[in-house]
Amino acid sequence: MSRKNTRMYGPNKFKLGLFGQNCSGGLSMHKAPEYWDASWDSNLEAAKLADKAGLEFILPIGRWHGYQGETDTEGTTFETLTWASGLLAATEHICVFGTVHVGFLSPIFAAKQMVTADHIGKGRFGLNMVSGWNAGEHAMFGVGLRPHEERYEYTEEWVTILKKAWAEEEPFDFKGEYFDLQRVILKPKPWGGDRPILVSAGNSPAGKAFAARHADCLFTSIMELKDFGPSVKALRDSVDDDDVGVYASGHMVARPTRKEAADYYHYIVYEMGDWEAAEHAVAIRTKGRDTPLKLLETLKERMISGVGTYPVVGSYDDVVEQYRIMSEGGVDGIAIGLINYIDEFPALRDEILPRMERLGLRQPVNGS
Repeated sequence: MSRKNTRMYGPNKFKLGLFGQNCSGGLSMHKAPEYWDASWDSNLEAAKLADKAGLEFILPIGRWHGYQGETDTEGTTFETLTWASGLLAATEHICVFGTVHVGFLSPIFAAKQMVTADHIGKGRFGLNMVSGWNAGEHAMFGVGLRPHEERYEYTEEWVTILKKAWAEEEPFDFKGEYFDLQRVILKPKPWGGDRPILVSAGNSPAGKAFAARHADCLFTSIMELKDFGPSVKALRDSVDDDDVGVYASGHMVARPTRKEAADYYHYIVYEMGDWEAAEHAVAIRTKGRDTPLKLLETLKERMISGVGTYPVVGSYDDVVEQYRIMSEGGVDGIAIGLINYIDEFPALRDEILPRMERLGLRQPVNGS
């Protein structure tokens, strides 16, 4: 199987992936009994469910510090390249990404690790490149957090070396602002003669410009669905390659009726939410920014329900309608978090996917 035959290049108009299942709590900060236990067995079961149901990908979060509070959501995590290798060995068709903070890892060592994962998955491995924002995590590694613009300059060199190592057959030297390398050689090469898919999620001008130069898939954030179309168009206009995918990130609460979904969302956020963790998360994410109070309150709610991602909440029909709107707005798919990736998967598989098929957003699963 070549990389171009993997599900990320498949025919579904609106692609779906699971997001954040490698972390304790997944994408939600709450104290309800259904809090996600990110054990290996749970990760494996969720991955197999997604693989069998025809989902395109699984995207992990690269996290080294949790969000504190009572739950310390994302405080317990699996390192994503090793984790991806295990899931690729245990699945057949789904693509699995690794998420790497480029400042924490040599590009040569990373290139070798990723080639290993890529051969395990026969071309189903992809990389999510993170330039970094969390000062505490950088301090844990003894690595300074560079000024914002400089982070992307560093990442530019890092990924240039990565691509070159994957492609060059003869030893090469590299001298830049941050790296001075001699006689770099990497064998074996990535699976099938083509490099892994590269993903970037930078939302700043520098981050978007970097992604436009190097990424095959761009992830963008949603604050309000009604304002989403113009931002997606601007992002697409920044990229020369029409084949570059644009994806959103979100979390899904789907129930048979709109009221049931709203009631459960209220229960998770306002009855069982870990507001101490949300306060901490918003504080470190908005440090140094002048953020309006109304937006801060929205961010705290979204941190509890989905670690800041867009809430897709409603009846099964409501959820699919939101996906239809995203698709018509120019988005190729979404990475979604679930409150519990195993318990809530049957609703995604048995209710959401068939409705998407009827709207032409997806095709029935054929096992590949």
